[in-house]
Amino acid sequence: MVKNTSTHNSLFNEYIQRLESGGALLPDNPENVLEVVGILKSYGIVIDAYSHNLIYIANHQFLKFFPFFKYFNGKVSLPQLLRHWWHDRINFEYAEYCMKAMFWHGGGGLDNYLDTKDFKQRAQAVIAAKFKNNFFILGINELFPDFLIEQLRVSAYYSGLGQFWRVMADIFLSLSDLYDVGKITTVPQIVDHIKSGLVEAASKPITYSVTIQEKVYELLPTSLGLTFLADTAVPYVEAVFFRGTPFQGTVSYNAQAYQISPDQSRFQYGALYADPLPIGGAGIPPTLLMQDMRHFLPEYLHKIYRDSPRGEDDLRVQICMSFQKSMFCVTTAAILGLMPYAVDTQDIREQQENRVFLEKWLERLKNSRLQTVNS
Repeated sequence: MVKNTSTHNSLFNEYIQRLESGGALLPDNPENVLEVVGILKSYGIVIDAYSHNLIYIANHQFLKFFPFFKYFNGKVSLPQLLRHWWHDRINFEYAEYCMKAMFWHGGGGLDNYLDTKDFKQRAQAVIAAKFKNNFFILGINELFPDFLIEQLRVSAYYSGLGQFWRVMADIFLSLSDLYDVGKITTVPQIVDHIKSGLVEAASKPITYSVTIQEKVYELLPTSLGLTFLADTAVPYVEAVFFRGTPFQGTVSYNAQAYQISPDQSRFQYGALYADPLPIGGAGIPPTLLMQDMRHFLPEYLHKIYRDSPRGEDDLRVQICMSFQKSMFCVTTAAILGLMPYAVDTQDIREQQENRVFLEKWLERLKNSRLQTVNS
């Protein structure tokens, strides 16, 4: 089916004009405000838990080959084990899925630094201290010098994503608090709150160190100058919102089938492109996130889902649809925060550069769910 080019261009211009006038990619109406704030409150609680676990794994489970209890945050008991086996718990596997997507796609100063000689030297110092008396592992390290270093690269991403989500959880939970007291009533106010939080935390340092026998080893020292916005937030948006990874069982991984592009930059499996309908199916990672968020839905949002035609029969799908709307708000905040000049600039040259900047973003979003959430 051939798309109507004139209709597409009309919508394309409409979204750009909306952004230039201080609006958002998501239409501004009370229903969208309620959905976005409600789902971001639940999401904030979930990624707060994700953040704590990722940082715990980075700090205490590094270079462990069989970290059986990495999801327990250092507190293992029989009741916890039973809840874990019964899946009455937070699904930290989804946090690892996002971490692996970031690690695979790369981008930013964190990714660049992990391939430097300086990081390798720091990693070797950690390996030598960790396995000081384990000659077998030290021998393996000599035979395969990148094996353990790669494990520490992954640990650095555990920590980096944990630090990123720590900030985002606070932004989303404070947004909910403002909504509860009537200070957030429109979609542009939601976007502005998120953008302000991103800007405020933009230069927050991203660091990572581990402790072995009371000695601290810096793997990502402060002197590197890694920061929240450039080195975790932007790569996260790129890897999780835009690119993502193809879900097993939905496409063929056979190279001869050509269902997956060999060019990672052309991947469009991220949160902004995903069809919510497969949510709930086996092997679909976001199902874990939706399952986690269903436990923390504010009553005003949960009631809307219960009163829908299917009630709670498709609760995860409804949550995913609301979540997708919220991610377009977060994307709007990121776009506006990264614009080369102020959105309300009166300088013609600056306006033109802003327009080119927005056109590039909208071009990437043309195959996303943007039109659907605007319907």
